[in-house]
Formats: sequence, structure tokens, C-alpha cells
Amino acid sequence: MTDRAVRRRRQALFLLFFLPGIALSSWVTRTPDVRDQLGLSTGQMGLVLFGLSVGSMIGILCSGRFVSRFGTRPVITLGTLLIIVGTAVIGAGSAVPSASLVAVGLCLFGAGMGGGEVAVNVDGADVERITGTAVLPTLHGCFSLGTVIGGSAGMAATAAEVPVSWHLAVVALVATGILVHAMRAVPAGVGISAAPSTPGPGTRPAQRSEPQVWRDRKLLLIGAIVLAMALAEGAANDWLPLLMVDGHGLDAAMGSLVYVGFAAAMTLGRFSGTYVLGRFGRAAVVRASAVSGAVGLLLVIFSDNALVAATAVLFWGLGASLGFPVALSAAGDSGPDQTARVSLVAIIGYVAFLVGPPALGFLGDHYGLRSAMVVVLVFVASAILIAPAADTRGRATTAADVPHPTPPPSANPAGQHREDR
Repeated sequence: MTDRAVRRRRQALFLLFFLPGIALSSWVTRTPDVRDQLGLSTGQMGLVLFGLSVGSMIGILCSGRFVSRFGTRPVITLGTLLIIVGTAVIGAGSAVPSASLVAVGLCLFGAGMGGGEVAVNVDGADVERITGTAVLPTLHGCFSLGTVIGGSAGMAATAAEVPVSWHLAVVALVATGILVHAMRAVPAGVGISAAPSTPGPGTRPAQRSEPQVWRDRKLLLIGAIVLAMALAEGAANDWLPLLMVDGHGLDAAMGSLVYVGFAAAMTLGRFSGTYVLGRFGRAAVVRASAVSGAVGLLLVIFSDNALVAATAVLFWGLGASLGFPVALSAAGDSGPDQTARVSLVAIIGYVAFLVGPPALGFLGDHYGLRSAMVVVLVFVASAILIAPAADTRGRATTAADVPHPTPPPSANPAGQHREDR
């Protein structure tokens, strides 16, 4: 690829990370309105959110196989289309109103997020190989930037009392335009595996290596870090506006503003990640992130002052910003079978990110959302103690520390990659 083609491809990937951030935050900022329109309790809302978890896990489990067979381009396209359709269906469900239709929309949305995000990370890793520079941290920063912009638009729509269905329909239209523009620069063939599709001598080593990955104690500790930090991020993404409305007495517009603050803190943390990792190293960054997240959660849960709680959300966001990507990088350096290690830790993180928040809804229905967040606080506090597990290379994280698949043979310059977020 020419330098110009690589630049266009990198910019397209920025947009393809930016788009899900806008769509996700647009839904999150309207959750109080959707809950009220559907007339649901907190526990019932948790059941609706379970649709997002089911769809996301289906997408995650299928994506790697689809990328290996068809390449990243069709998987990214399909995943993004599912996000767009899911956003529109959520809006339609809120207008009917129908909790089942909203759950179906969330399932489609989750399948698109889970499947498309794995593929776009594989494509980003290929760009890193071609350019020799770190791209993935900035890509994830673009996702967080999308949540800030989408959240700000959602806050404005909430304050102006724009119907949820209209708001999400506009988001779906904008996302469609972004997808059409971005996919022109994404090449075909990236990520296709040359491995045989039927069991044979070439596949047996990989099959034997999987149990060894599960038995690696250090890798499981890294997985525990991911679980804790992904739960902190997922809990905020699904519950923060409602937490501020129900738990601290803010109105819906102010609850959305607090979420925008969380997203902004996440964005700041991710865009500054390369610098702080290079200066302080993984273990120190993970420990500081866990401390920041724990302090933020502690104040949100136990302070009765709404201003203090809203300010503490910034510490929560900073703390949650780097845990996931840093731990994935550590998993890739923790031993052989890099793809299996990164995949295992990524699945652990997604289980926490997607299944944890609906479970918090059931607890919130019985004890209140503020009390339910104590579970998240306990997990984040435990990450402080196990942070040294992230120090798998004994030096600071640089561009080379981003998990890279084994370079493909020169006959296939497009790359045969597989990497989870």
C-alpha cells in the first residue's frame, strides 16, 4: 500500500472506532427517558439490558472465525450495519413503547459491537505492522471521543425533550454516512487465515495449547485485572445516568452531563496512555488507575452531596480508561500462544463489561443502585493488589508492546492477523 492509502486507511479506522462511541453514548444518555417511557423498574431494565449482553457475546464468539474466513472488511461492514439497525430499533421500541423491541434492538446493537470491534482491532494491528507505530491506543481514544460527542448531543436532546425515537433515528442516519465513507479505504483480505478448516496435523498444537493458557496463573491474574476494570467501565456505560438520577436526585439532563464528564475523563486517559505507560510502566499505571477508580466509586456511593459525587465520576473515568488495553498488552507478552492469551483475557473482559451491568440492575432493584455499585468497588480495589501481574516484560510499554500477531509470509502482504480488543 502507498503512504497515501495507509493514511486514508488509518483515518477510516479512526471513524470506525468513533462511530460505535457515538451510538453507544446516544443510547446511554437516553436510558432514563427510555426507562420512564417503558414504565420499568430497575430490575426490569436490567432484563432489557441483558439483550445487549447476549448479542455482544454472540458477536465476540463468532467474530474471530468470521475474520479468519472472510477477512476484516466484510465483518466490519456487517458489524457496523448491525449497530445502525440496532440503534434504529431501540428508538422504535421506545416510541411504541415495547420493552421486547428495545431488547431486540440492544441484541442487534451488541452483536454489531462485539463482532465488528474485534475485526477493526485486527485491521488496526495490521496498520501498526505496516507503519511501525502505535495506532491502537489512539483508535480506542477515538471511541471514547465518540462517547463524549454522542453524550453531549444526547444531553442536549434530553434537555430539549427531543423524543428518543427521533434522536436515535438521526444517529442512525449519521452513522450510515460515516460507514459508507470509511469503508472505501479499508482493503479486502486482511485477517484471512491460511490454516486448514478441517482438523489435521497443523491444528493439533493449537488445540493442545489452549488448556495450558487456562492453567497460567499469571495470565489468570491479568484476566482478573481486566474483569475488574471492564466492570467499572461497563457499569458506568449502562447505569451512570440512572445512578445520578435515582441515587443523587439529579434530573435527566444533569445525569447525562455527568456521563459526558465520565466519557471525557476516559478519553483523556486513553489519549495520554502512551506517554504515561512509557514513563511509569504497566504495573504502576494499572495500580494508579485502580486507585483512581476506587476513590471515584467510593465517593459516588457514600457521599450524599450530589456535587461531590458528580466530581468523583471524573476519577472513576480516569481509573477505568487504561485498565483494559494495558492488561491486553500484558497478556500478549505473558508467554507463547499470543493470540490464545489475548483472546482469553479479552473474553473475560467482555463478560464483565457486558454481563456484569445487567446483574447490577437486579441488585439495584433490591438495594438501590448506589449500594449495588459496592460490588464494582470491591473488584476495582482488588485490582490494586494484583497490579504487579501486568508487569510481564519488566519495562515500560511502548509501541512495540501492543500485542501483534505473528507476521505473515511475504506472499500475503495483506496480513493474516487475529487480535481481540
